[in-house]
Amino acid sequence: MKIAFIGLGNMGGGMAANLAKAGHQVRAFDLSEDACTAARGKGCETFTNVRDAVAGAEAVVTMLPNGEIVRAVYESDIIGHAPAGAILLDCSTIDVDTARSVIAAAAAAGYEMVDAPVSGGIAAANGGTLTFMVGGSDTAFARARAVLEPMGKAVIHAGAAGNGQAAKICNNMLLAITMIGTAEAFAMAQKLGLDPQTFYDISSVSSGQNWSMTSYCPVPGVGPASPADNGYQGGFATALMLKDLRLAMAAADSADAAVPLGSRAAALYEDFAGAGNGGLDFSAIIKTY
Repeated sequence: MKIAFIGLGNMGGGMAANLAKAGHQVRAFDLSEDACTAARGKGCETFTNVRDAVAGAEAVVTMLPNGEIVRAVYESDIIGHAPAGAILLDCSTIDVDTARSVIAAAAAAGYEMVDAPVSGGIAAANGGTLTFMVGGSDTAFARARAVLEPMGKAVIHAGAAGNGQAAKICNNMLLAITMIGTAEAFAMAQKLGLDPQTFYDISSVSSGQNWSMTSYCPVPGVGPASPADNGYQGGFATALMLKDLRLAMAAADSADAAVPLGSRAAALYEDFAGAGNGGLDFSAIIKTY
């Protein structure tokens, strides 16, 4: 399949490479020449603009920084320039309203489109083990699935257009809350005289068990390898977690949803990022304690 891939950043580069590895003809574009060079080394063909990349494509995948850029790229360079029969997939993490608006514009122009944000981080993007949360019609999802499967371990239909974004921001709000709670518990346990490994051995098989503890422990040397073991480098940056929390707070306001713990998590990550920690993995918030 001819697949245009727009956005070759930390996530998109690995995703495009996995499509090429699966045998697809990947037509890639990014503003960064270094990213394009890396993509060519992974079997992608690169182009100097979006319109040339999407010309003749059977599918278009975008992985872009924010909703404003997503809207601009679709309105100016994809809708009306990609073939009418192409399936469009936006894998960016953006606000629900923009996702639904762009999909509606695509539908009005005769395209099928889904929002398909991801969970899993850079390592999963490189390894082809992402989880995709997909919003869109049944027919659009069926078409999108064939494009997404080479890049992920799970492709889940979340429902109507925009529901992929809804699932992503709700999931990451919960992740932020559980990471903060895990960090607080480890810090408190240590101050009460418990060795971190001993606390892990107990809590990881007790009712306090959660993914932030057993798969991504914020304490160095405890549990499986995590960014904590590498000075909190790599993984999922605090700045990206904060972006998702801001999206979650905006969505909560628009839906009149009560999220007191989510609001507190957002405030804590605002403070942590504001103190110069935006580039550290989000688990580094344990430093606060």
